[in-house]
Amino acid sequence: MAVVAAWSAWQPADVAVWWMEALPAVLGLPLVWLLWRRFPWTRLAAWAMALHAVVLLVGAHYTYAETPLGFWLQDAFDFSRNHYDRIGHLAQGFFPALLAREVLSRKTPLRGGWLAFLTTCFCLAFSALYELIEWWAALALGAGADAFLATQGDPWDTQWDMFLALCGAVLAQLILAPTHNRQLATLQAARY
Repeated sequence: MAVVAAWSAWQPADVAVWWMEALPAVLGLPLVWLLWRRFPWTRLAAWAMALHAVVLLVGAHYTYAETPLGFWLQDAFDFSRNHYDRIGHLAQGFFPALLAREVLSRKTPLRGGWLAFLTTCFCLAFSALYELIEWWAALALGAGADAFLATQGDPWDTQWDMFLALCGAVLAQLILAPTHNRQLATLQAARY
């Protein structure tokens, strides 16, 4: 992750945007490392954090609207815009869902439907908070926030962002819950 972070920080397209986009990874990953002894994560959660950091750091380096992968998708599928921002918001639901699910599973008695529901609620709340941060950036910076917002002229960008985070959260739980449950059981057994 240090190599990806160093590459991302080296001559980014926009330094201010880099800080706004990379901050969750730049602060989050060292914090996880420092607290690991008190709260070790499952391998699945650790991979989720790392992969989410890569998505954030790649988007931060180029800005989300100018990411080469998004242009490749635009050309390959004849999209009207660079969809890397959409990938980022799908990831904003997918990866944090595993983290929220892990914390809720380990720190509360929640299981089954309530666990899935509250995990999804957390991801939607997190996505809404991020959209509010984008709004505040737009108010504070005006046109200077365009690269951070990555709306690319879409008046429904905020709604798409939150919808994709919802889809990511549900998808992560549908696909990975059995594996996550096994890893949580193994982690629990190892701690006692």
